[in-house]
Amino acid sequence: MNYHGIILGLATFLCIGMFHPLVIKSEYHFGVKCWPAFLVAGSLFVENIYVSVILGVFSFSCFWSILELYQQRERVRKGWFPEKKRKNED
Repeated sequence: MNYHGIILGLATFLCIGMFHPLVIKSEYHFGVKCWPAFLVAGSLFVENIYVSVILGVFSFSCFWSILELYQQRERVRKGWFPEKKRKNED
């Protein structure tokens, strides 16, 4: 029996699932200015096909997170998520 599809599917599910709270926390603490970190993290290349597939999912999750950062900022403006109070703001 071939378990590669199940393993890769589980890795995909976990990768996408971890990016949801990561985007929320990143936007809360750093705002949208942290988008280059997602761009750089999504730019990995390897030879092994299984690692390549998992990193491909990771890469596109990073790329998608750039868009989500800006959408998260809008959700914060609408009051759906808490806004972090900056020390410089009064």
